[in-house]
Amino acid sequence: MFQVFATTPENMGPGEIGAHAARAEAMGFDGLHVPDAVHDGLLLSAMALAATETLLVGTGVLLAFPRSPMITAIAAWDLQKMSGGRFELGLGTQIKQNIEQRYSARWDSPVPQLREYVQALRAIFHSFQTGDRLNFEGDHYQLTRLQPFFNPGPIDHPNIPILCGAVGPAMTRMVGRIADGMITHPTNTPPEYIRDVCLPRLQGGFEQAGNTGDDFKLVLGPLTATGKDEATVAAQWEKQRNLLGFLYSTPAYWPSLELFGWEAKGQQLLDMTRAGNWQAMPDIVTDEMLAAFVPRGTYSEIVDTYKNRYANLTRRITFPMPDNPADDGLAAKAISALQRC
Repeated sequence: MFQVFATTPENMGPGEIGAHAARAEAMGFDGLHVPDAVHDGLLLSAMALAATETLLVGTGVLLAFPRSPMITAIAAWDLQKMSGGRFELGLGTQIKQNIEQRYSARWDSPVPQLREYVQALRAIFHSFQTGDRLNFEGDHYQLTRLQPFFNPGPIDHPNIPILCGAVGPAMTRMVGRIADGMITHPTNTPPEYIRDVCLPRLQGGFEQAGNTGDDFKLVLGPLTATGKDEATVAAQWEKQRNLLGFLYSTPAYWPSLELFGWEAKGQQLLDMTRAGNWQAMPDIVTDEMLAAFVPRGTYSEIVDTYKNRYANLTRRITFPMPDNPADDGLAAKAISALQRC
């Protein structure tokens, strides 16, 4: 059976997130991912948790490097306490230009830096729960001072799951070694890519850590074209064509193109961004490419599509909420069917 997570539009702000989360809970979703892009992911998580009673809420993904591990740890601890254990911390690196030029933060070596970040969080969580002295000293982070006055103290659910986003081979292996789960980028969700590229890399990390990975949470977040009828599906199909055209203009996301022999498409898209030719970028994304990357079908069809693509690869999947709340009942039936697969 799948655990099914709803997603949140990146431009959705604090004024809408509570109703969005309550709607996801009413539809029967197991969880909700909130972004950390246009608005603050931790604030959105707090408001989503406050508006729900059973829904898991996770950041998908929170940018680590602009935030001190202590700042993130305090917020995660508070969210876990207020929700009774319903918070999951998803972390990611973003790209060098955004970290340095948008946030004016340090970008050193992203793989060891994120590894240390996760290790630092766990050291802080341990000190919060036990009162033991905080003494984490790494190459990128040093946390050696936590006076009792600043320690928020133990909570009932101290084992906050830490999931990481990963794309490249070294990052994926590292995440398999030290994290509780991984959140895939939408460009990396074709079943061929998960089976032939992602899972072997994760397995290498499991072996380095000396565990089986049986409890590892692999979250697949495909771009999906679904809806109540074929006209709605077709509109979503074109929406994803536009989005893939934009995403694949970023070289970091080209490995999945290369798996299918479409690396030239990525270079075309990059050249078009440099030329300012944004309008024509969707024309580069063919129907064959969409079929590889985007599961498609009406609500009555999409369950079998998901099952055929992902059933042997993961037990956690994202699924889109309808644009029109009038279709929530139809989507809820599909969600329930996915949970019974």
